[in-house]
Amino acid sequence: MNEHGLQDLLFEMNDDAATGPVTCLGLTFASDEARRAHFTEELRKKLPELKKLEGYPVGDDERILALSDPPFYTCCPNPWFMEMMEEWEKNRPAGLAPRSYKPFASDVAEGKNDAIYNAHSYHTKVPYKAIMRYILNYTEPGDIIFDGFCGTGMTGVAAQLCRSREVVEELGYKVDDAGDIHMYNDNKEWEPFSRIGERKTLLMDLSPAATMISYNYNKRTDARQLEANLQDQLQRFQDEHQWMYATLSEGQSPDAADAMAEELKAAARSNGFKDFYRKNSGRFGTVNYIVWSDIYICPECMTEHAYWEIGWDDENKMLKESFTCHQCGSNYPDKNAMTRAWTTEFDSLLGAEIKQPKQVPVLINYSVNKKRFQKTPDKLDLFIIQTARELMEKAGYAYPVEALPTGVKMSEPLRYGVTHVHHFYSRRSLLLLGAFQEEADIRTFEKQFVFGSILPKVNRMNRFMPQHGSRALVGPMANALYFPPLHVENNIIDQLFFQAGKIVKALRQHGGNAISTQSATRTSIPDESVDYIFIDPPFGANIMYSELNFVRESWLGLKTNNASEAIENKSQNKDIEEYKRLMTLCLKESYRILKPGKWITVEFSNTQAKVWNAIQQSITEAGYIIASVYALDKKRGGFHAMITSTAVKQDLVISAYKPNRGNLDETAIVSGSDLLWTFVEEHLERLPVYLGADGYTEIVVERTPRILYDRMVAYFVQKGWLIPLSSVEFQEQLENRYLVRDGMIFLEKQMAEYDKRRLRAKDMVQMSIFVNDENSAIEWLRQQLLKKPQTRQDLHPNYMKEIQHISKHEQLPELDALLEQNFLKYDGTEEVPSQIHTYLSSDYKDLRNLPKHDHALKAKAKERWYVPDPNKRADLEKLREKSLLREFETYREELDGSRKKLKQFRTEAIRAGFKKAWGDKDYQLIAMIGERLPENVLQEDEKLLMYFDNAQIRLGR
Repeated sequence: MNEHGLQDLLFEMNDDAATGPVTCLGLTFASDEARRAHFTEELRKKLPELKKLEGYPVGDDERILALSDPPFYTCCPNPWFMEMMEEWEKNRPAGLAPRSYKPFASDVAEGKNDAIYNAHSYHTKVPYKAIMRYILNYTEPGDIIFDGFCGTGMTGVAAQLCRSREVVEELGYKVDDAGDIHMYNDNKEWEPFSRIGERKTLLMDLSPAATMISYNYNKRTDARQLEANLQDQLQRFQDEHQWMYATLSEGQSPDAADAMAEELKAAARSNGFKDFYRKNSGRFGTVNYIVWSDIYICPECMTEHAYWEIGWDDENKMLKESFTCHQCGSNYPDKNAMTRAWTTEFDSLLGAEIKQPKQVPVLINYSVNKKRFQKTPDKLDLFIIQTARELMEKAGYAYPVEALPTGVKMSEPLRYGVTHVHHFYSRRSLLLLGAFQEEADIRTFEKQFVFGSILPKVNRMNRFMPQHGSRALVGPMANALYFPPLHVENNIIDQLFFQAGKIVKALRQHGGNAISTQSATRTSIPDESVDYIFIDPPFGANIMYSELNFVRESWLGLKTNNASEAIENKSQNKDIEEYKRLMTLCLKESYRILKPGKWITVEFSNTQAKVWNAIQQSITEAGYIIASVYALDKKRGGFHAMITSTAVKQDLVISAYKPNRGNLDETAIVSGSDLLWTFVEEHLERLPVYLGADGYTEIVVERTPRILYDRMVAYFVQKGWLIPLSSVEFQEQLENRYLVRDGMIFLEKQMAEYDKRRLRAKDMVQMSIFVNDENSAIEWLRQQLLKKPQTRQDLHPNYMKEIQHISKHEQLPELDALLEQNFLKYDGTEEVPSQIHTYLSSDYKDLRNLPKHDHALKAKAKERWYVPDPNKRADLEKLREKSLLREFETYREELDGSRKKLKQFRTEAIRAGFKKAWGDKDYQLIAMIGERLPENVLQEDEKLLMYFDNAQIRLGR
C-alpha cells in the first residue's frame, strides 16, 4: 500500500502503468489497452444473454462496447461481479477481530464544498464524507459494500477513502498507530469504533449517465497525465474557436463594429477566422456570457417588448413584479398576462420548419485582462452569432437530434417549443459541443466526464439573475426542465477549462470497485455475500431521473431503460403502489445478497407521508428490521431547499439489519413464544444503548415497549408466522424478562453502560408524544410550536421521523394540511405575533427589544407557524370541523349500498362524524359506519366505542 493507499489488489500495474504488463482477474496482459481489448471482446460475446436482464440500456451494442471498460465498468449489466468478488475475498486483510455493530446513532451534517463532490453535478448526491461515517461504523477493511442506486458513485469514493488517515481525521475522528479509529463520545472520551482501510464496492444504477460519472470518480486516474492531456487538447480547441467569443472592448469608435463585421465577412469566405482573430486580438475582449431575452407582446397595442426592457428595474437593480407597456402604458401583474412572441424558422437538422420563442441578445458580459465589463451587443456580436449558426448547419458534427419523449417533466420544454434535444442549446453552443466531441482525442472516459460536466451550464435553461451583479450566473432550476425568459449563453471554452481544473483536483488513483448499468431488482451477486449496503434510492415523485437524464444520455448515445425505474410517474403509469412494488423488489434483492446480521442504510428524502410509509413498508416487507431513523443535513440544498419554506431541509437515514437467520428459523420449530423472545433479544442487542447530547439524555424510541411490539409484529407477519401475544400480554412479559429504565427496555449486559452514562447527564429530555394517528400528530406539532415557532421546513425532518409508527389503517393528512387546519403562519405583513416575538426576542440577541413592526424581526419571523391564541383557535376549530365532516361524508357515500369495510381513513373524521350524527340522533349512521371499521380500531378508541355502543342501545341491538 503506498502513502495514499491507492494500490488496487485486483489490478496490479508496474511503474509504466500506461504501457507495462497488467494483471487483471488472474490474467496478465502486455498493457492496459490489451486488457481492455480482451475483456471488451468477451463482453461482446455475453451481450445476447445480458440483454435479457432488467435495466439493459436502450442503445447500440457498439456504443455500449465503446463506452465500457470491462471488467471494472460496463454500460450494461456487468457479468464479472462474481469474479471480482472472489478476488476481493481472497485478498481480505487477515487477523481482524470481529466487531459487533450498532446503528449509527447520531444525526450527520456534512457540507458539499469539496473538490470531489463538486467536480460533476447530478440531480442529487450524498456527500461522500457523510457516507464514510456509515461505512466506518458498519464495516471492516476489505468488506464488500453494495449500492444499487449509485448515482455519481459517492459510495465507492467513500469506501476507498476509508484508507486515508488524513480524510478520516477530517471527519473529527482520531486514528492511532495501530490503525484503530476513535470517536469522541458524549462523555468527552475517545472511544475506538472502527479501523482504517479500504473497502470494496459494487456500484449499480439504471442510468448510463450516472454510471459513466460514477466510473470516472472511481477509476484509476493519473492526475498529472490527465492535466497535461486536457491542457493540450483545450488549448488547441481554444486556438481554433476563440474567435467565436470575441467582442470589441470599450473605447472603440462607434463605427468600429460595422467595419469589423465587414472584415469578418471577408474572412468567412476563406475560412480565415483564426487569422482574423489573431490580427485584431488587441482590440477584443473575451465574452464570458451573453444574456438572451424572450419577447412579449402587449395585448392592447400589439407592441413587442424584450422581457429585459420591461422586467428589469435598473435603478433598484432587481426584476419588476409587474410590467408596463412602454407604448400604450397598459399595466400587467406579471409576464403571463402578456403574450409570448413566436417565430417560425427552418431547422436544418430536422429538415423542417419549427416554431420557437422569439429571442434577442440584450447584454454581453466580457473580460479584458481579467477585468469584467458589460455592453449591449453591437453589429460584430450579432454577425458572429449569425456566422456560428451557419457554420453549425454546415459542419456536419454528430449532434443529438432526438425527439423528446412524453413525460412529467417534458411538458415544460415542449410548451416552450423545445421538441428535440438540440433545441436545448444555442446554435453556437451546439456547434462547439459537436466540435469538442469530434476533435478532442483524450481518452474516452475523461472526455465524457469533462464534456458531461459542462452540459448543465451551457444550455438555454441557465437563468440570469441580474440583481446579483455582473457575475450573476445561476444554473438551471434543480430537477426541472424550465426555460426562463432571461437565459445565459455561457462561453463553452471557458467552461471546459474551468471544469477541467475542478476535475483534475478531484480525480486520483482510485480502484477496488465494480460498476454495472442495470436494474437493482435483480442482480448476479451471490446469496449472502455482501457485508453492508448503502442506498439513496428515488423517493416517489421527487426526481424524474430518466427524464432529466435524457438530454445527457442523448449525447452519450445510450438511454435509461426506465421500465423498472422506481418512481411515481403518470407518463410511465406508475402510482405510489407501483413505486412501492418496485422498491420492494429492489430491497428484497438487497436482502438476498446481504449476509445475515449485517446492515443496510437507506437515505430518505420526500415531503409526503405516503412515500415515507411506502418505503418503510418496503423495507419491512423485504425482511429487514428497522433499528433507527436519524437526520442527514447536506448543509447546502438545491434550488427549492434554499428559497422555499416547504422544501425538505434534511434527509432522513434509516438503519436496518438482516436478522441472523439461524437463530430465528431454528427456534421457529420449537414455539412461537420462544421465537418471539429470540427476536426481541437480537433486536435489543442491535439498538443504541444510550443517546445524549449537551449533557442531556434522550429516549431511544426503538427501546420503548410499544415500538418493540410493532417491530416484532411486522417481522412475524412478513414471515407468515402467528402472533403469539397481544400487545398488553407482550408488554407485561417484556417487563418481567428484561430491565426497564426511563420507560426503555434493556438487556442485563446493557444496563451498566446506560446507568453509567445516564448518571453523568444533567437531565432527561422528556419523551415526546407518541404519534400514531392524526390527533396525536396535531398534539405533537402543538408541542413543537409551543417550544418555538418554526417554518414548515424546520418541522418536516423531525415530523417524518415521528410518523414512522403511524397506525396502518390511519389515512394521515399531509403535514401541510395539518398545519393549515390547526395552526397559524405569519406572512410577514402585519406586526409579529406575540408568540413569535417572545421566542425571537429571547433566543436571538440581535432581535431583543425590537418593536413588533421592525423589518429585521418581521423577516426572521416570516413563514413561521405558531399556536394560535384562544380566540383565533376557536375559529380554526370550526374550519377544521367542517373539513373533517366533508371527509366523513365521503366515507358514508363510499359505504352506502355496499358491505365492504373501510381500510384506510382519518380517525379524526370518523370521530367528528359520529359526534354530529349523535347530535342529529342519526344512530343508524353511527352503527353502519362503526360496523365497517376494523374491530381493533373501534375497540381501542374510547370515543368511537362510546358513540357506537350507545347508538346500538338506542337501536335496540
